[in-house]
Amino acid sequence: MQTLENLLLANTVFASLTPSDLKELARLASMRTYQKEEKVILHGEVWPYLFLVGEGSMDAVKESAEGRNLLVTTFPAGQIFWGLAFFQVDAPMPVTLQTHESSRLYLWQRDAVMPILVRNGQAAWELCRLMAVRMQYASGILEGLAFQSVAGRLARLLLDHFETAGESSISRHLTLDEMAARVGSTREMVCRALYSFSDRNLIEVTRTEFVLRDRDGLTKMVG
Repeated sequence: MQTLENLLLANTVFASLTPSDLKELARLASMRTYQKEEKVILHGEVWPYLFLVGEGSMDAVKESAEGRNLLVTTFPAGQIFWGLAFFQVDAPMPVTLQTHESSRLYLWQRDAVMPILVRNGQAAWELCRLMAVRMQYASGILEGLAFQSVAGRLARLLLDHFETAGESSISRHLTLDEMAARVGSTREMVCRALYSFSDRNLIEVTRTEFVLRDRDGLTKMVG
């Protein structure tokens, strides 16, 4: 298990801190452990914290009034995120944060860590850069939801997984409900789209894996 100071040094936001401020930041952290799929903070609650994932991973989930979920993103070990109230006093959380697996988090309360960021301009700048990257990512999600069909969003998800794996086949480790949450739809629509892809011979669907048959055809579904 990496020490907190090593995790901080590996993160671009904190890597530029002076040695004394790095030690102070590590001292101020509150370490908490969570079980798989345990809620850390709910949508609508005020949560003025910055956190770093020390072990495991964290999901950010957007919930609709109808009970549907959109998995906005997953933060793996080493990444940081924040409650909106960390920057804007009393602002409610726009998403629910829950663990994707058993996880260890390090948390910093706004008032405790702000002086360190203020006196370390490079760290504050890197945090702003990270916020810009996250806004670009959120914009891409909104664009997909607004202008892509469920089939297009699902095709993009599959292509991303094939690319990450570097293989023409990927295991079916995601359930239909998890896939639906990632593309902002229902399990029934996802199931229908998967078998439509199979009927067109874009992919082969087996009990244990998806096999890519026509990358160009699946890419056209994204467009």
